[in-house]
Amino acid sequence: MGRLANRVAIVTGASWGIGAAVAEAFAREGAAVVVNNLPEERMDSLADSVVGRIREAGGRAIKVPADISMPEEVERMVATAEREFGDIDILVANAAYSERVAWNEIDLKQWDRTMNVNVRGTYLCARAVYPSMLRLGRGSIITLTSVTVDLGMAGFLDYVSSKAGIIGLTRALAREVGCEGIRVNSVMPGAIRTEQEVELNFDEHELATVSAERQSIPRRGYADDLTGTFVYLASDDSAFVTGQVLTVDGGWVHH
Repeated sequence: MGRLANRVAIVTGASWGIGAAVAEAFAREGAAVVVNNLPEERMDSLADSVVGRIREAGGRAIKVPADISMPEEVERMVATAEREFGDIDILVANAAYSERVAWNEIDLKQWDRTMNVNVRGTYLCARAVYPSMLRLGRGSIITLTSVTVDLGMAGFLDYVSSKAGIIGLTRALAREVGCEGIRVNSVMPGAIRTEQEVELNFDEHELATVSAERQSIPRRGYADDLTGTFVYLASDDSAFVTGQVLTVDGGWVHH
């Protein structure tokens, strides 16, 4: 029996990277996991693989494709999760959108897409699982921000702005729902090596050098370096923790 035994978790954007690692970690701790993915062929296939690995290890998981920026798709995702597993104990709002573009070349379509997925999507998912958590009298909502909020990052003005907004959402929502037994916290990853980082064409040598020079732990971070923090925030181990931003960046930014 793990720390999340008999719990139900939704992890958005769980086809790959941090989301996939968290979904598998939750399953190892006993949770039934809803693996959300953007409804497109490639992400469908990746999400199937995540679900397959969880089931092969003896866990429980289903795939539910949904664009989390769309209210009706979020509602359908949560209804499917409740029908399959029961009320939702844990939400990890991980799904995010980003493009690397000079700030003055960001068009309104890109700006709106970034905000709709990253900020509105987080809100819509939290709103949709709220009735489940009310019925249970408990819940853990975990959002994802980024160390770029503290550092600033050229080429990602819309993304960094959205991730700063998520911190505000997290703190305000924690005030709103704390009296109902629901906790809301955010994880702030540092320079984590993921498939998306590769696709955005970051210079791996440069990032490795930066990690060695600026982090207290001089190595690249990987998705598995984050999973313990998510399990902690999802479990009763953090029963008196809410409204917090937990930075997991190898000691790059010190607070």
